[in-house]
Amino acid sequence: MKTFTSAHLPPRVSDFLATNPVGDVRGSGAQHTALMPFTGEELFSFPTATPEDVAAAVTTARAGVGQGNRGRILLKLHDLIRKHEELILDLIQAENGKSRSHAYDEVMDLYNCARFYGVNIRKAFGSARHPGALPVLTKTRTQHYPLGVVGLISPWNYPLSLGVGDVLAALSAGNSVVHKPDSQTTLTAILVRRLAIEAGLPEAAWQLVPGNGAEVGDALVPLVDGLSFTGSTKVGKSIAAQAAGRLIPTMLELGGKNPMLVLDDAPLEPTARGAVRTAFSSSGQLCMSAERAYVHTDIYEDFLVALTKALDEQTLGAAFSDAATIGSLTSQKQLETVQAHVRDAVDKGATIVYGGKHRPELGPFFFEPTVLTGVTQEMELFANETFGPVLAVYEVDSDAAAIHAANDTNYGLCASVWSGSSRHGWEVASQLEAGMVNINEGFAAAYGSIAAPGGGVKESGLNHRHGITGMRLWANERTVAEQKLHPLAPSELLPPQRFQKLITTGMAAMKALRL
Repeated sequence: MKTFTSAHLPPRVSDFLATNPVGDVRGSGAQHTALMPFTGEELFSFPTATPEDVAAAVTTARAGVGQGNRGRILLKLHDLIRKHEELILDLIQAENGKSRSHAYDEVMDLYNCARFYGVNIRKAFGSARHPGALPVLTKTRTQHYPLGVVGLISPWNYPLSLGVGDVLAALSAGNSVVHKPDSQTTLTAILVRRLAIEAGLPEAAWQLVPGNGAEVGDALVPLVDGLSFTGSTKVGKSIAAQAAGRLIPTMLELGGKNPMLVLDDAPLEPTARGAVRTAFSSSGQLCMSAERAYVHTDIYEDFLVALTKALDEQTLGAAFSDAATIGSLTSQKQLETVQAHVRDAVDKGATIVYGGKHRPELGPFFFEPTVLTGVTQEMELFANETFGPVLAVYEVDSDAAAIHAANDTNYGLCASVWSGSSRHGWEVASQLEAGMVNINEGFAAAYGSIAAPGGGVKESGLNHRHGITGMRLWANERTVAEQKLHPLAPSELLPPQRFQKLITTGMAAMKALRL
């Protein structure tokens, strides 16, 4: 694997930092300093939000509910993202440490979100006609209206996709949002919020309250009318329990231990290159990335050779350009988790086929893309999410064995199937217990199909983002029905027996006519 390092902060970021971004967040608590993963240097300091700050933010946000033409705003935001694309990429890299191309994955997703939500507001939330209780006599419509204020807690690993993208969905329904971006990646949220305000969004409609997760989260849940959380399964369960006590709509995207299934007819080189994308995008710090690969025995050895070759073509390093294809882990905590998982596996008999080393000469948190074989159940990374650049490869002798192993987990977020036959790929994909399944792609095909809902099953999540389904989650639905000419009850004109006979006969006719 090649390496590269040149992590000087781009002038665009320095210029942005000079615009007082701290003024865009609510906070009166302890000071937090975010480090730049490429170098470990200080990047941005701000006071964290307290419960009192959260309460004030919710109060302010309520003034922005329903204001502004949200469709027009989102489509204008799309254009402003394009205008400021390079600065957005710079900020994602500076805060997260991922490579330029992996940062662009997020920008590409935000284009998708702003366009789809902006174009489909009328379809999602417009009044819709439905058959009434009785033909002609009953006129029925459904309507949608905002929940009010949606609380959103987003992670550090995909600050644009998993933070701002969900903000746009909630805004599309006319809500305001009180958003707790992760303290490591607050600058990205600040910039896009500024662009949304420039596009016409009322300032009150998007409030930022970065701070301690437990403190801000515990303050947020009792005050908001809907809740979105992306993060660990453990924290997600706690938040779901709190939200259930208030019966508020909740969307959770949680952990994963995602499998990729390499079938016996998979083309080796394209599949190996796909495995690099699937397992090592954002240095594996992606809920949807593969941490397990089940490879048919007929091509197992050849696949490992092809995977090694594909990894040799990558460049690990720090660059605010395309000079590096795989970037850094984001924090010391993530580095320690990855090191512990790899060390535990090797100590218990696993073999490192590729990588496996910390690379401090490139930056404080760099860790090589790592491929392991011989991983067994007693090893920490066998069933638990590593959330780093580590892929365990297993040899299987049949599709059935691969499917069984893939489904043998408490998680069910994302999976991928690799085959030279479309029919074969669909046949296997349709047996996997995951909310999103990709054929001959790691995660981008399903996640990028924004008209379709995406989310997890089992302990990987609750409800969905994306699609009309994901938009309507953030709205109340109201049925309004008007009765004409005669009530749905006996009357002087229709005494009880005549009313009963007429309705019974009418219902039978409706059944026969399939009405």
